[in-house]
Amino acid sequence: MEENSGLSSMKFFSDQHLSYADILPPHEARARIEVSVLNLLRVLNSPDPAISDLSLINRKRSNSCINQGILTDVSYIFLSASFTKSSLTNAKTAKAFVRVWKVMEICFQILLQEKRVTQRELFYKLLCDSPDLFSSQIEVNRAVQDVVALLRCSRYSLGIMASSRGLVAGRLFLQEPDKEVVDCSACGSSGFAISGDLNLLDNTIMRSDARYIIVVEKHAIFHRLVEDRVFNHIPCVFITAKGYPDIATRFFLHRMSTTFPDVPILALVDWNPAGLAILCTFKFGSIGMGLEAYRYACNVKWIGLRGDDLNLIPEESLVPLKPKDSQIAKSLLSSKILQENYRDELSLMVETGKRAEIEALYCHGYDYLRKYIATKIVQGKYI
Repeated sequence: MEENSGLSSMKFFSDQHLSYADILPPHEARARIEVSVLNLLRVLNSPDPAISDLSLINRKRSNSCINQGILTDVSYIFLSASFTKSSLTNAKTAKAFVRVWKVMEICFQILLQEKRVTQRELFYKLLCDSPDLFSSQIEVNRAVQDVVALLRCSRYSLGIMASSRGLVAGRLFLQEPDKEVVDCSACGSSGFAISGDLNLLDNTIMRSDARYIIVVEKHAIFHRLVEDRVFNHIPCVFITAKGYPDIATRFFLHRMSTTFPDVPILALVDWNPAGLAILCTFKFGSIGMGLEAYRYACNVKWIGLRGDDLNLIPEESLVPLKPKDSQIAKSLLSSKILQENYRDELSLMVETGKRAEIEALYCHGYDYLRKYIATKIVQGKYI
């Protein structure tokens, strides 16, 4: 029987070498730490003792790829099974090598005590215990990523809780386990604070009659939209992470996307490279979280600001791109994740050397944002 050449040429599971970080119960996470320590002790007690290198999943851009959804609209960044070494004998990686074991030690204690800590709390604990090893939050964050890459389990499995800046407001009812129902339309202009406890978020019951979920880059814009109760005119839920999205807000949005799969998610960001980077983080995840990105990615559409909105903004409200903008633009343009219409927008920013902020629309009045969003939705102008 002749083989169907069309089907045989299709490469299903082409990303089968994805590297994942498992979600584990505390006893299994402790077991992985114990195995790592026992392996180190076994080598040290051997007739020819030596401290072996740590084999970590490579988190560099060169090891990242994009999983293009076939049966779903959601695509996400992932890391393939390529490894890098951290060695005690290498001057550049020696401290990083030791930091991994110290972070594992603290995580083991946290898991034994059945507690959760934020990375900020973890930093101060490590700063007190080992000031020679940890002098900044970024060193702790990198060490945590190294432990995740070594043990192949999520940071939440290690007792590390996400620190959340996120807020939600609008047509959404939330009920956390053993608590009263929260009406997010009645929380005032400050909205409802999204918990950093991912387990709590995972077990929160959600109900909504919203027709749209709108992710807002800026806290000030979120405040304006909620204070004006725009969700009463446009049946929607507003979410903000107050800038670059934290893990908890991304997880919350992902939960909403799976709970309400038919509700479009729209992003309102500044027309600049940073705004697009924020949108892409919600949409695809990030390389730093490549082992867990698939748990946070959502099919987010870009509603604005975009290049075709510049005619709504006075010339004097456009400001020059900053050096940081140029760096972000260069990074995004060189990435594999950027779809063509996003690339066109970014190229226009670079070509004009200008950026526009959402607040520039206030030249039409403080209530103009509602009309702007409604017009975009009615005309289906989101990409």
